[in-house]
Amino acid sequence: VFGKDINLILVLNNLSSDRKSVRVDMSASTILYTRRAVAEILKAATSVELGPKQGKHIRVKIPYTHYGKYLTTDKRIQVTALCEVMRTHGLKLLVEKTIILEDTNIIIKLPRRVVVNKAVSLEISYANPLPEPVSRCVLLVTLMNQQVKINLARLVPRERSKIYFEFTPRRAGPLQLQVDFSCDKFSHVKGFVTIAVAPA
Repeated sequence: VFGKDINLILVLNNLSSDRKSVRVDMSASTILYTRRAVAEILKAATSVELGPKQGKHIRVKIPYTHYGKYLTTDKRIQVTALCEVMRTHGLKLLVEKTIILEDTNIIIKLPRRVVVNKAVSLEISYANPLPEPVSRCVLLVTLMNQQVKINLARLVPRERSKIYFEFTPRRAGPLQLQVDFSCDKFSHVKGFVTIAVAPA
């Protein structure tokens, strides 16, 4: 989840009946959705001895403090591990994983029944998932082809807050509501719901 430390496990298995010595070079970078690297956030190397038919786990931790300021709005991190089996004429194996960090910031609560031409109050809850305060918080609400910009107070680390948003639907049928939350440390955290508007 965005704002938390990332914990990974690389599993190495020796399928042969011979002892193996493996060098592992690990790296991680924040990337765009096109897979273009933005910034390297981890570089580490280790060696592992594997007995016949033995498996071992290598734990990797990427703290938020390493990746936070380099993350793009795509919230993607590419992790690679180059595993080289020593004394085997350069036998290598490359393992890659792309991590897309989830947002759990926006929660929209609707009343049980929404009726045309009757005022509705929605609860929009938003959060700062980071271990540091955020300021210049803005909520952009898009509904019925209109956008409303709401300036919000700063949030302390891990704080959740909420506002109430009132509107009156003018026609029956499905209505899409989209919320976009931004601040000085991250931007474009989105949430949306489809509202079923009943006839009067």
